[in-house]
Amino acid sequence: MSSKPVIERRSIDYIPESERHGRVYSQFTLWLGANLQITAIVTGALAVVLGGDVFWSLIGLLLGQLVGGAVMALHAAQGPRLGLPQMISSRVQFGVYGAAIPMALVCLMYLGFTATGTVLSGQAIGQLLSISDSAGILIFAGVIVLATLAGYRVIHWIGRVASVLGIIAFVYLFSRILMLADIGQLLDNRHFSWASFLLAVSLAASWQIAFGPYVADYSRYLPSHTSPLKTFLAAGLGSVLGAQASMILGVFAAAIAGGQFSGREVAYIVGLGGAGTTAALLYFCIAFGKVTISTLNSYGSFMCIATIISGFRGHLQISRVQRLVFVLGIVGAATLVALLGQHSFLSAFKSFILFLLTFFVPWSAVNLVDYYFITKERYDIPALADPDGRYGRWNWPGIGVYTFGVLVQMPFIDTKLYTGPMVAHLGGVDVSWLIGLVVPSVLYYCVARRRAAEAPASIIVPQTH
Repeated sequence: MSSKPVIERRSIDYIPESERHGRVYSQFTLWLGANLQITAIVTGALAVVLGGDVFWSLIGLLLGQLVGGAVMALHAAQGPRLGLPQMISSRVQFGVYGAAIPMALVCLMYLGFTATGTVLSGQAIGQLLSISDSAGILIFAGVIVLATLAGYRVIHWIGRVASVLGIIAFVYLFSRILMLADIGQLLDNRHFSWASFLLAVSLAASWQIAFGPYVADYSRYLPSHTSPLKTFLAAGLGSVLGAQASMILGVFAAAIAGGQFSGREVAYIVGLGGAGTTAALLYFCIAFGKVTISTLNSYGSFMCIATIISGFRGHLQISRVQRLVFVLGIVGAATLVALLGQHSFLSAFKSFILFLLTFFVPWSAVNLVDYYFITKERYDIPALADPDGRYGRWNWPGIGVYTFGVLVQMPFIDTKLYTGPMVAHLGGVDVSWLIGLVVPSVLYYCVARRRAAEAPASIIVPQTH
């Protein structure tokens, strides 16, 4: 382990067996730490802020975690087997050039998540150092650049530290909520409505599924013989437990707060814990907790941009200078969005994550059905870099199913950005993500199953020297 470089040398290229390292337990700590954080708290709070009661919001959030977490963890299990970042494997389904279509949308997602996380971290750093939120945003952005440039091993180390800090902070905050509020009374207030319940399910499912495009980036260094089931359980349980704990805290905080939560999310959460030194420590935990996930977002965005460019260049190597330029561009753009949008955060964030889900659920469905049911892990990895190879430039059946998967959701979407005509007939319930998961899965299987015979007899890995 000690012989492995701290600063990552690889980018989107295949990780040879000689460079594989780590234990599957690291997936649990990374994803637990990535989810014990303020944005997950705010996401859970939205279920109550937007009209749900405490009891049914908690049930809905848990159901969404389990469904979305299973999808996320199925992607995680691909990492050790393929030794590649997640999105580059999309070239099997979409073609070497065609994979740029979902990847461009993934980059937008990372930009948005990094920006929203930076807003909340800026609030925490501003309070901690008695500076403006904007100055806090800029300081946080600098930390993210350094962590993203360092890469895989540093990100996992940050994840372990964030897990410990997150657990301590969350246990303390939960104890404070138990002292400040009558939890039994909050849970007894039950007014079930399908619209509120399914909003809670959608918030949690979208939170988990949004990790799908990059979760394998952080399992790809594990030895290829690592058990897929253990990888699935480690990443999935870490993510589900961390996110559900955060969202439970958010639900109770929003229920206690009444109308005081929106606009001062971080200050309200810390205020539950106390003042003085305690508050300073909580602000630090919040800022550090955001380092993990914001670094994952920036690193994943770098991977996607590098993958898009490499597809048209025909090789997978990315120099360190190119890496620096990409990372500075990504974090710079996210910081600009954060500075401009910091005062209209909460409503914009809800619309953003639910609308983005429209584009990622069909991608996830196509990728998982192909990997587990069509090619059955038998990828020709060298051909992923060859537009004239096995996978071609454009795989029109895959692109067609993906496009149909996006369009078939449109009548059922309910966001501020767009509301489909079927929403009113369903009582204001948004079921688009469920349709976007099921319909493309079935359709892609029907379209692609005859191609199963074209897959190699077993996985083909690059020759390493």
